[in-house]
Amino acid sequence: MYIHLGNNYIISSQNLIAILNIEPPLSEDLIDIIDTAKLDKKLINISKKGKEKALIVCDNKVYLSPISSTTLYKRAFTYCKEV
Repeated sequence: MYIHLGNNYIISSQNLIAILNIEPPLSEDLIDIIDTAKLDKKLINISKKGKEKALIVCDNKVYLSPISSTTLYKRAFTYCKEV
């Protein structure tokens, strides 16, 4: 199954590791994840600057989404209930 992250980005739910809320203030751990993903060139920001609401960690990429973590979780959980 696939999960729509916003702005025409879709990922396979099999690659999903975590969906994290990133509303300010950001914890030091979240900042580290984002900075590491930037350095490794694995960060994909699919939202406008300052509109990021969720951090999605996958096997090989990290996404910043404008869709809330609650909504993304519901989309992922709906898939789990169907299977």
